[in-house]
Amino acid sequence: MSEQTSAEHELAKLLVDSLNLEDTDPAQIDPEAPLFGDGLGLDSIDALELSLAISKKYGFQLRSDSDENRRIFGSLRSLSAHIEAHRAA
Repeated sequence: MSEQTSAEHELAKLLVDSLNLEDTDPAQIDPEAPLFGDGLGLDSIDALELSLAISKKYGFQLRSDSDENRRIFGSLRSLSAHIEAHRAA
């Protein structure tokens, strides 16, 4: 497992809190593991809830119709990188 950056750890805590993943320790989420399917096992409803939480916390919206969503939500690391590149100052 790769080590999380501070931004990834902050996002992992948001993910666990917003999706009510009580049995998941944010520090134990592998930043390179898939968020959906075999990774954390998230689904499309989780993606919507996570997008809303990201919008509230970071001040920008993730579009549901974006062709980039599969890449953006591919892992904690890719989602964190996308947020860092687009977050409101």
